[in-house]
Amino acid sequence: MPAKTAKELKHRRREVARAIGADAVLIVPAAREVTRNRDVHFPFRQDSDFTWLTGFPEPDAVAVLAPKHKDGEFVLFCRPRDPEREVWDGYRYGTEGAVEQFGADAAHPLAELDEKLPELLADRKRIHYPLGVDDDFDLRVMRWLRAVRAKARKGVSAPTELVTSDGVLHEQRLIKRPSELATMRRAARISAGAHCRLMQTCKPGMIEQALEAVFLSACAEQGARFQAYPPIVGGGANACVLHYVDNAAELADGDLVLVDAGCELDGYASDITRTFPVNGRFSTPQRTLYELVLQAQLAAIDAVKPGKRWDAPHNAALKVLTSGLVELGFIDGKAEDVAQLIKDEQYKPFYMHRTGHWLGMDVHDVGRYKCDGKWRMLEPGMTLTVEPGLYVAPDAAVPAEYRGIGIRIEDDVLVTEDGHEVLSRDAPKEVDAIEQLMARGQAPR
Repeated sequence: MPAKTAKELKHRRREVARAIGADAVLIVPAAREVTRNRDVHFPFRQDSDFTWLTGFPEPDAVAVLAPKHKDGEFVLFCRPRDPEREVWDGYRYGTEGAVEQFGADAAHPLAELDEKLPELLADRKRIHYPLGVDDDFDLRVMRWLRAVRAKARKGVSAPTELVTSDGVLHEQRLIKRPSELATMRRAARISAGAHCRLMQTCKPGMIEQALEAVFLSACAEQGARFQAYPPIVGGGANACVLHYVDNAAELADGDLVLVDAGCELDGYASDITRTFPVNGRFSTPQRTLYELVLQAQLAAIDAVKPGKRWDAPHNAALKVLTSGLVELGFIDGKAEDVAQLIKDEQYKPFYMHRTGHWLGMDVHDVGRYKCDGKWRMLEPGMTLTVEPGLYVAPDAAVPAEYRGIGIRIEDDVLVTEDGHEVLSRDAPKEVDAIEQLMARGQAPR
């Protein structure tokens, strides 16, 4: 592990230790390998909390943070070295590597977990762990707790509080450090370049899966082998299905195609959506709706700045979209009625989701959206998506030329000290820029 990364991880653990206090213990389990079918596993992806705290890449491990413990604050339980299994499955760090490479103060084989964990819980008041996420792990924590209670006559006190680890870990993960932002910028650039490649590749008669394959290849060529989520490639009315992932239909001349796709790079997600014409030219109805969504997105992005509340971008987008829907005649009402129409959710048949979510190690990243019952204030270092859309069902009671059109425009946005930074700005979204890029015949490299 690079020294800079090790230093950053140590700093995170120090901050978490300070947050939970010397009378508590934090327990974070790693992800497990999951069987896909028979002897085949899904590609392993480490738990985000575990990665953020330890950087340790192997499955089935357990990290313990016990501030001011006599044997060290950071203890890692992991698989031991096993030359025979390593021939089949690859190198293991083992307990030695956990200490030497990942900065553990102590490391033990997984087989010793049930023996040693109660020792780490002794005389602590609270246990922080992902309570309620894994029933089997919940039961294991209960067994460790009982083992500590059994020593009461020896003067050992047991924890009396179980606290979900979300409160401390997720709030710390919400504010991105410079090293994290550097990775997220790279991920966004890679994904933006892949979206450009799609615009240059797309043509009538292609299958949606073919565009997906181009996106995957473009990301992998730049070092991002995995995606942050299954890509959505929806041509025509398929774009009106918010989580459409079949990607199996033929792209028709005259339709739009919506592509919601973003790579994962070094554990951090990107999440970009672009909508563009299959044949390279927007029709008049398509352009009308697209420009409305773009105006809504620009208004929402403009509302991303410190001191604004989380719902400010959503409210800004709703105002533009609802006004446009009234002007188009999709919603009955007048310009002066927009506030009431929004309150009555008259826009919902055409726009049924919110305008964004936190972004980070998870594509729908962690962190509370409300504090004390109010939408939280945006702060520098927060990263979020801004993604308004319009979805006109094929049977919608609107003029025929607008039916079956789905549009979403999504960018990754960082809250900065004085405003915002659009991380995914390299993917064009203005109508003229898209048409010009598609006409050139070769994506920029």
